Amino acid sequence: MLTSNSRPNLIQTLQTIVEQHITLDKAFEHIEPFILNAFTAKRLSIFQRRSHHKDLVARHKTGSETREVKVTINTQSIAGYVAMAQQPVVVNNPYDDDSLKKIHFKLRFEKKFDRISRFKTTSILCVPIKENGVLLGVMQIFNKEDGFSAEDVGFALDIAQVLGSKYKFELGGTARPFDYLIHKEILDAKVLDNLNHNTSIKHLAYLLHNEHQIPESDLCEALSVYYQVPFIDYLPAEFHLSQGYSKLNVSYLKRNSVAIIRDNREQPIVLMFEPNNTALLMEIESALGVDNYQLAFSFSSQILQYLEEKKARPNASDFDEIIGEIDSNTIEEEVKESHFDQDEPVIVRLVSSILFEAKRMNASDIHIDPEPNKPTLVRMRIDGEVRDINQIPRAQHNAIIARIKIMSSLNIAEKRIPQDGKLVFDASGQTIDVRVATIPTVEGEGVVMRLLAGSDVLPIDKINLSPRNLSMLQSIVSMPHGIMLVVGPTGSGKTTTLHAILGHLNTPNKKIWTAEDPVEITQYRLQQVQINPKVGFTFAVALRAFLRADPDIILIGEMRDKETASAGIEASLTGHLVLSTLHTNSAPETITRLLDLGMDPVNFADACVGILAQRLVRVLCNNCKEQYTPDENELAFLNRQYGEEFIDEITGEESHQLCKAVGCFECNDTGYKGRTGVHELLPMTPQLRGLVYKESSIAEIKKQALQDGMRTLTQDVIIKVLKGETDIVQAQILTGAGMWSH
Repeated sequence: MLTSNSRPNLIQTLQTIVEQHITLDKAFEHIEPFILNAFTAKRLSIFQRRSHHKDLVARHKTGSETREVKVTINTQSIAGYVAMAQQPVVVNNPYDDDSLKKIHFKLRFEKKFDRISRFKTTSILCVPIKENGVLLGVMQIFNKEDGFSAEDVGFALDIAQVLGSKYKFELGGTARPFDYLIHKEILDAKVLDNLNHNTSIKHLAYLLHNEHQIPESDLCEALSVYYQVPFIDYLPAEFHLSQGYSKLNVSYLKRNSVAIIRDNREQPIVLMFEPNNTALLMEIESALGVDNYQLAFSFSSQILQYLEEKKARPNASDFDEIIGEIDSNTIEEEVKESHFDQDEPVIVRLVSSILFEAKRMNASDIHIDPEPNKPTLVRMRIDGEVRDINQIPRAQHNAIIARIKIMSSLNIAEKRIPQDGKLVFDASGQTIDVRVATIPTVEGEGVVMRLLAGSDVLPIDKINLSPRNLSMLQSIVSMPHGIMLVVGPTGSGKTTTLHAILGHLNTPNKKIWTAEDPVEITQYRLQQVQINPKVGFTFAVALRAFLRADPDIILIGEMRDKETASAGIEASLTGHLVLSTLHTNSAPETITRLLDLGMDPVNFADACVGILAQRLVRVLCNNCKEQYTPDENELAFLNRQYGEEFIDEITGEESHQLCKAVGCFECNDTGYKGRTGVHELLPMTPQLRGLVYKESSIAEIKKQALQDGMRTLTQDVIIKVLKGETDIVQAQILTGAGMWSH
């Protein structure tokens, strides 16, 4: 146990360790176990303050899940708050929001780092690292066995003082680009003072190297300290040019001395000669569409070597280059199984490249399709449409399938029957779950990989419900019991909508159980269950189990059969709010579908509180969409589809400009970027219940629902056309209406 008597001896030991290592980078592997043992803690992070960017970066830390963790200096994170207040903080339960608010009302704990690293944080001691009153960084110690005490705070401050005194330049940077050379006694201060500091850093480095014989390695180290980012040399065995390179013009990269590279764990790195050039960095971030990367420094000569890699060696992340490598090694169209072993590194990289490209293009599905006497097609579903992305030599088809099966823990020897599996890959620090299905075809095994959402929950006001539908939906789900259905075809966004509803209902006084297949989106406080029909764990079984588990709200992934539907209605009638999905085309049709399944009309009508039908339509690219004045045919189409009875709702809207797709670099010349929902919300009113009791027709139910406030999918998409979110072509696709004559 740490005591005030033991502290001087421990500090002396730490002093000895740091004196043996001139840089913090080299000393950390010795400092880390010393500090963790002294505190009986589990993890350590040392943040460096970057004055150029006004933030903190954890470059020295336990674990290797993420190379860099960036924290803004403000009151919204523990490290950022300690840096701003320059006072130590102890948090012995970071998941307790109330204890954080006692420190500062804006303070919160970023739980996503725990999810990424699969490490549960139980306690944190965070202290500032200062030298002569100047903030240099922050030290965080995690998970002491019995929590941190006041004695621990004093000891941590002593450690921070030692680190700040020894490594003040590394943590806080230097005032001028090459002051670190003076600190290391490589260069006389007078020599540096006499040089012309009005010249560029590049020219100053040239003078120091050529006229004063300063080794390039020392110049790089000095600039690394000044810029407060790590230096990366040209190391082709450890780093390779990233596929993100293809998004930026080569001449632009060379002109600005920038390369986008990746390490062996596929973590993206922006390598720059001027990493303090904020304007340039923002341009790069915008072009790449990422903000989770490591920033590093290198000289222009090393950066140019990375940019020239495409000529020197295949790019490990570039699809076309890997295909080229395979083609050059494939002498015969048909090869023996042993040939796959020779090509294994290329095959591994190719599969990784396909997955990364799918993530980059925001694809929902990847199709590996064998073709007769032709190369295998790689296709991806993007914004609801399948696109041909590339081709793989036919001779390599079996090797690609085998690699995917290995990653998915499937039987590579079994090629006669379909198999289902799952794989996980890491893209820029984000873990992506992929559902894999293999299907034997006459030309060989085909594979379809679905990239599961795995994203944060959308707020209910962000799923693009119309104001009428949003108000009505919030009213419906506020009821203490009943059954609410979200319906539509596969891939229409039902899961996203259901979790948005659950996010709205997810309060501390509610107990929520969900049964899903698969679990795509996770939420705090929800108890989520994965269905496994192979062992008899079906939706109906899960639902009946939930009724014994004191629920307030139950989500059943899908009402596939009469048993599940009956159990859901029974649960809603016994005082629970039940949410579920069904594959039907419209809200009124859902009622007749359930009655056809054998549901009792009275029980269903009493249980149901509402039905939300939805589809996804493509959204016009904001970068290139153009306004135009609609002609008479288009206006007639919109008026006809919206309905003469309700035309007053959009009267005057037809004078507005509509928008059309054009196509640009941002949207891959499609004119569309992303999708949004269109909705049809049917509230179960007393009048509608009367029709359900009598098992009325779909037409009668629809007519009553429209009188009760429902607006159809067609009407909702027309509203979105008039707002300029989508175009009239998407409205035609949804309605199934043919082209009109001009």
